[in-house]
Amino acid sequence: MTMNRNQYPCVEFDLDKLAANLAALVERCHDSLIEVAGVVKAVSSLPEIVRVYEESGVKFIATSRISQMRAIREAGICKKPLMLIRIPMLSELPDVVELCDISLQSDIIVLRALNEEAKKQGKVHEVILMMDLGDLREGFWNEEDALDAALEIEHELKNLRLAGVGVNLSCYGSVLPTKRNMQGLVSLASDIEREIGRKLDYISGGASTSAYMAMNGTMPYRINLLRLGDIGLRGETDNFAPDFLETGVMTIKAEVIECRDKPSFPVGELGVNAFGEVGHYEDRGIRRRALVAMGRVDYGNCFDLIPRMEGIEVIGASSDHTILDVEAVKDKVHVGDVLEFGIKAYGPMAYLTSSDGVHMVFKGGKQNA
Repeated sequence: MTMNRNQYPCVEFDLDKLAANLAALVERCHDSLIEVAGVVKAVSSLPEIVRVYEESGVKFIATSRISQMRAIREAGICKKPLMLIRIPMLSELPDVVELCDISLQSDIIVLRALNEEAKKQGKVHEVILMMDLGDLREGFWNEEDALDAALEIEHELKNLRLAGVGVNLSCYGSVLPTKRNMQGLVSLASDIEREIGRKLDYISGGASTSAYMAMNGTMPYRINLLRLGDIGLRGETDNFAPDFLETGVMTIKAEVIECRDKPSFPVGELGVNAFGEVGHYEDRGIRRRALVAMGRVDYGNCFDLIPRMEGIEVIGASSDHTILDVEAVKDKVHVGDVLEFGIKAYGPMAYLTSSDGVHMVFKGGKQNA
């Protein structure tokens, strides 16, 4: 068999499936009067992926890192407004004003410095004030502080424009979006609007974990912006698996580098593994085991991988190897075989697309037509 040099491991993206997912999400959000910020950070803002988001009907293209913003700008692939969704460092404010049209903010010191930088560059920069409703990541904790910041932006920080308020949920504290916390955000927005004397453009009710509320009609009507990324790429979230989304957008392919019968329990005195962890092993006797040439530095947690071949079980990994139990595979696995995996979490997307040792392959889409 002839093999292409350095072909594996790779991630294959089906751009047609991605486009279909985004179209379905945008349409359903629009039915609920909700705009979508298309978040591309999970795949390191790959240009091929950004183009699909750009053509999908999203309102904004969003990512968390200035380096990715600059790459998008320099590639000239995006005409949509760019949204920075990580609250910025003071040291990167010149880049924020230069590269981003709108940003999430949660600190008055940063807002004042951002205003000065926008003044230097002769721009008016839009901001969304973030509230912490319990997930304990970014955001104003006290409503009074948020109201004070909103008033200062509106009346004193003339090179900033308060575009809206927002919340982040689920990413750190595992707090789920609910009617109660979404209504709390709407109430805060109403208080701010009363104080500044005008309507806000956006009330942003979270990210992909909020999508199910928009789809099942439980989202409070004034929530009008969601920041959606991995749900389009995975076709599901941990709390929502709609039947109208494709789950096969991403396929990981890795080559088998060893396959033989071995004990299932390590032999010898045990310590910790290469990551300083105490391993947990089940003695199942002699089993057929295969190694593939990718590891934790490529995808993070091996148990977030879903083998596509029936009978394969992921049993562990080191930095550069993934260990599979293939005892139950009907057709034998051999060295040189290429095995396919899906993913069941956000983490592998971010790891895989930022790894120098993993190749990106794209099929379908207008750019490959």
